[in-house]
Amino acid sequence: MNMIKSVVGVRVATGPTIMLASGKWFDFLDPHGSDFDILDIANGLSKVCRYAGQCKEFYSVAEHSLIVSEQVDDYAFEALMHDAAEAFMGDITRPLKQLVPEFKRLEAAIEDAITVRFNLRPDYRIVVKQADLRVLAAEQLQIMAEGCADWAEDAGIVPAPIKIQNLTPERAKEAFLARFYDLKGAR
Repeated sequence: MNMIKSVVGVRVATGPTIMLASGKWFDFLDPHGSDFDILDIANGLSKVCRYAGQCKEFYSVAEHSLIVSEQVDDYAFEALMHDAAEAFMGDITRPLKQLVPEFKRLEAAIEDAITVRFNLRPDYRIVVKQADLRVLAAEQLQIMAEGCADWAEDAGIVPAPIKIQNLTPERAKEAFLARFYDLKGAR
């Protein structure tokens, strides 16, 4: 059994682990003790498609994070990192997350590890969530099937004034890292 787990890139240490593209291991039950860095996050986010891949064209979580980061002033760094856990967990749709309560617990633990590792200010969530919702509404108008963004008007959410570029994974990774280092230097 262990040989099979090694072949598919999964091993068990403290908890279930995955090997990152960098060759480091990420332990889902010990994210604080896992060896990961911004390159691992940028690589993962640039290759994860939003909306479980159900958009008109490939659109990465990295590009989404860049856009949200550009919509806030005071919490731009935190906004860039707001979906960083998805580098390890993928972009799971909200309805599926609601069906799998354990997923939310694991996601919170990984988000906490990222908050500590990158020194994110813990009070960012309300501001970033508002920007995230406005970007979500704009994204859905641009890259999803008609009617997907109808919820926004009912909720009083004004779509953000953005233009989705559908960056390639390579370009999204480069842009994400450039923004990360730019914002980190400004802190």
